[in-house]
Amino acid sequence: MALAHAHATLGAAAITLLVAYPLLDAVSSAVDCLSVSDGAERRVTAFNGALSTPVAVGFGVAGSTHEVSAVLGVFGVWAVVSGAAQVAVGIRRRGPELAGQWPMLVAGGLSFVVGVFYDIQAAGHQPPLDVLSVYATGGGIFFIVQAGLPAWKARRGAAQPA
Repeated sequence: MALAHAHATLGAAAITLLVAYPLLDAVSSAVDCLSVSDGAERRVTAFNGALSTPVAVGFGVAGSTHEVSAVLGVFGVWAVVSGAAQVAVGIRRRGPELAGQWPMLVAGGLSFVVGVFYDIQAAGHQPPLDVLSVYATGGGIFFIVQAGLPAWKARRGAAQPA
């Protein structure tokens, strides 16, 4: 939400927030990797974390040009690649586990589509920076929901009689 207030120009506040966003994603991916068992989900989590660090550098470099199109292009590529990885993992999981993968499929699919849209906008005339605040806000809300689900499931499981 702070990006929404800093999006009018590509100043120091906006660049700082843009660099911080993938760094937070990298840290949260590292934490998630510790809690996820081996398998495709752990690999995509590690991949997303590894991808987020160079994206932060990319935002810093793109932001230093003060070109919205450069920043939007970096964001679009990041969203496409990470979204495609999430969808691939979600689709590979078949059977009963697939029901538990709907958040990953939805988030990955939306990320992919929005990333393509951002890259198209970046190639256009005077691309808007404010579209990133919508993505970041939606991502933040999704992150909070995902972080709260394990606690909610654990509480619900503890409340059921044995």
